[in-house]
Amino acid sequence: MAIKRLADKYATELKKQVDIREKEMEDDDTSHYLLYRVLGVTNDEGHLIDLYQNKGRFLYKYAGAFLEEAAITCIKHKFPDSAKVKIPNTLGNRPKTFEIDCLVGNAAHEIKWRDATTDGDHITKEHTRVKVIREKGYTPVRVMFYYPQRTQAIRIQETLETLYQGIGGKYFYGDSAWQYIHELTGIDLLEILEKIAISREQ
Repeated sequence: MAIKRLADKYATELKKQVDIREKEMEDDDTSHYLLYRVLGVTNDEGHLIDLYQNKGRFLYKYAGAFLEEAAITCIKHKFPDSAKVKIPNTLGNRPKTFEIDCLVGNAAHEIKWRDATTDGDHITKEHTRVKVIREKGYTPVRVMFYYPQRTQAIRIQETLETLYQGIGGKYFYGDSAWQYIHELTGIDLLEILEKIAISREQ
């Protein structure tokens, strides 16, 4: 199965990168542990915090990239002609182009595993992006599987949802994102991922 092969590829690459980083950390300067100790954190705790912070960076990167590619794999299975497309920014100079993650007919999909940004510039850029896509004759469709949990990030997403709806686009997140992919492609991606996760734990 394509999704399982994709999961295996990302899991292998994640482990490789984490192993390399752990090896590198053996030679790290740990003089900053003094500050940890001043703040009541032991050397052992400090080492684990640094270790898992490094692991976390890789995990978030690979988890996001995997889920986004898995969703696009489902779409391409149903719609073989769908593809990533770059369109010129007709409303400004930066960026020069906007990328559509997966264009299906006139539906311009942006696939996100989650979006925890709290940057106001993000809204401005996204507003321009959506308008450029709409002017091109496409319908912007945002599919985000995991909703942020912090107040400021949630506000950003609420603004983006209003933006998409106001311009005639579609915005799916959480359960509705999984359901959208299922209904669009006939593939229950969530169920497949749950089965893969269970098989890893056995």
